[in-house]
Amino acid sequence: MARSMESFEGVALTTPVTIGYERTSSHSAHWFAGKALARLIEAAGIVKADVDGLAMSSFTLQPDTAVAMTAYLGLSPRWLEHVPMGGASGVVTLRRAARAIQAGDAEIVACIAADTNQPGAFKDLVADFSSFSRDAVYPYGAAGPNAVFAMITRCYMDQFGITREDFGRLCVAQRQNALANPHALLRKPMTLDDYLKARPVAEPLHLLDCVMPCAGAEAFLVMSTDRAKSLGLPHATVKSVVERHNAFPDDPVPTRGGWAMERERLYEQAGLGPKDMDFVETYDDYPVIALMQLEDLGFCKKGEGAAFLRETDLTVGGDLPHNTCGGQLSAGQAGAAGGYLGLVEAIRQLTGQAAGVAVDGARFGLVSGYGMVIYDRCLCTGAAILGRGEA
Repeated sequence: MARSMESFEGVALTTPVTIGYERTSSHSAHWFAGKALARLIEAAGIVKADVDGLAMSSFTLQPDTAVAMTAYLGLSPRWLEHVPMGGASGVVTLRRAARAIQAGDAEIVACIAADTNQPGAFKDLVADFSSFSRDAVYPYGAAGPNAVFAMITRCYMDQFGITREDFGRLCVAQRQNALANPHALLRKPMTLDDYLKARPVAEPLHLLDCVMPCAGAEAFLVMSTDRAKSLGLPHATVKSVVERHNAFPDDPVPTRGGWAMERERLYEQAGLGPKDMDFVETYDDYPVIALMQLEDLGFCKKGEGAAFLRETDLTVGGDLPHNTCGGQLSAGQAGAAGGYLGLVEAIRQLTGQAAGVAVDGARFGLVSGYGMVIYDRCLCTGAAILGRGEA
């Protein structure tokens, strides 16, 4: 019987790889990408020539793109994708690589996100991040994401009655999840009082609301389930993937994203619902964005996020394990690799390879992403539901 065009049947995700995060690094993004590829090949028990597909995401490869990386990495792929979508890069890359596997355009796709963080690099990045940033934000002293997300956070608080204490509950739970994750840069226990007393950055944001830029890489392989089984690789399966860009452009302040538009399709593809998820990994550059995803993906209704955070234990052993490795707020944000972090963690959780604490008996997990700030909002959204693969 012909496979439905909506189905991602037969696609496997394997070999989750993290190249250790560093607060700053003298190495280039290319170096981190090379390390990731070498680790993928070693973990899968293959040779480099077996990798006939490559997808790359990075903010600091300039002036290079994925094309140049084929030469630097010594690859000759027949399928190539450059996905410059920041926090949505992981989900979007997965969707496109999965379709390449189904179409026979590639047999093994290496999906790699890598960035460095050299002194002064972040300043240069935000100064020329987009035409809007260069012309309408940077000259007025509001470069970077803090001002944008402070505006969104304030709007959310005023409109829905959410308090800093509510956001703090999410951050404290994530820090608890990070304590056992060897890749996390922030592993000092944090209390709600610690969160509330952190110094202000851009009101209402304080220090512990903001991700810490760092260097590192995240990566995984996409192949057929048959290939994964033949290689003896633990793998996750793809139940559904959606993406949507420039959602709700008429909203004066973005308090919802593309997940709200694609939620029904996401769950219908998978034949599952929010209550079936054993864990969820949201993109968490700021707490408000993590909460926006939880609402828009149906874990609670829009505007009920405050009550949800007060009533729900988000730690690994709690009601809804959320950002089980600590998320970016505790692990760090290695540039575009931050958009892969939740996906790599989900693969780990579903293949018995948790770097920190495993979610007991996890069968299904949801990963969502959000990326590419342009003036006052992010444009790219995506979400995926993964399942535990059969041996």
